[in-house]
Amino acid sequence: MGNWEENVRKVVPYVPGEQPKMDNLIKLNTNENPYPPSPKVLEAKLDMSRLKLYPDPAADMLVSAIADYHGVDKSRVFVGVGSDDVLAMSFMSFFNSDKAILFPDVTYSFYDVWADMLHIPYKTVPLDEDYRIRPEDYKCGNGGVIFPNPNAPTGISLPLESVREIIEANRDVVVIVDEAYVDFGGETALPLTDEYDNLLVVRTFSKSRSMAGIRIGYAIGQEKLIKYLSDVKYSYNSYTMNMPSIILGTASIADEEYFREQVAKVVATRERTTKALEELGFKVLPSKANFVFASHKEKPAKEIFTAARERGIILRYFDRPRTDDFLRITIGTDEEMDSFIEFLKDFV
Repeated sequence: MGNWEENVRKVVPYVPGEQPKMDNLIKLNTNENPYPPSPKVLEAKLDMSRLKLYPDPAADMLVSAIADYHGVDKSRVFVGVGSDDVLAMSFMSFFNSDKAILFPDVTYSFYDVWADMLHIPYKTVPLDEDYRIRPEDYKCGNGGVIFPNPNAPTGISLPLESVREIIEANRDVVVIVDEAYVDFGGETALPLTDEYDNLLVVRTFSKSRSMAGIRIGYAIGQEKLIKYLSDVKYSYNSYTMNMPSIILGTASIADEEYFREQVAKVVATRERTTKALEELGFKVLPSKANFVFASHKEKPAKEIFTAARERGIILRYFDRPRTDDFLRITIGTDEEMDSFIEFLKDFV
């Protein structure tokens, strides 16, 4: 046998949330929005005959819509196939120092996967005892900084002045703020992109816009950052955004009223669910996302996870240090959350 495996890039892959094929399922494990996309998305006209053509590589229709929505020039907007695509290309573009990049020890578990795959040195920075990011821990030499705000899986949001403090301490590297969940109550760092040329804010249509299945993510920063990111894209895959995504994403961002209504519904259900969980003996971290991170005072998280699955309720359990006592619970409809709470009343 040959030794070809010696030259294979070997990584431990990211494990996405389970997508089980079960009937009558209450799916609370992947932070999808329980409500459908805007009616404007469902009514958008797609000329299927155009699928024989390559899409616009610049995705100008969608980029322009996002730029107009946020009040920035379109030269400051980058789009990709979900925020994961945008983040992966950002790792390739901006994290090329010999120094370790920094991100929290309890955070989105794709960060260390990308770092390992791309041979980027990294250091995880411990959250404090209340599972919060401390800006002072990021005031050291590094090759770049990335963190979600609100954080995942904790749901805890960092105030804007703390985000500014981290950026001010890291003017010589790129700072990426991953705002996948910001629409559910967090404080966006987008205004800071006017001030800081090293700040990239990344967002997604998957959560608050109910479009996880169509895969749209975007980034906003100053023009030079976006140019560097685009150069990597065109060196990797010119046609990352397909034609249906461009059209449907543009339709979604045009329906502000529907967007606000659905976000408000999720937030109201989150607060009601948090109160119900606390009454059942759970510690619930203060969430500004479309999920809660909860730990029961007596029942181990893994037991609850297993028992819930047997009842057709799928949660997310992370068997890692500092998270193995918690469950991440996506906020579903009121009816779904009521069923989940009724299960817990019998179990805990």
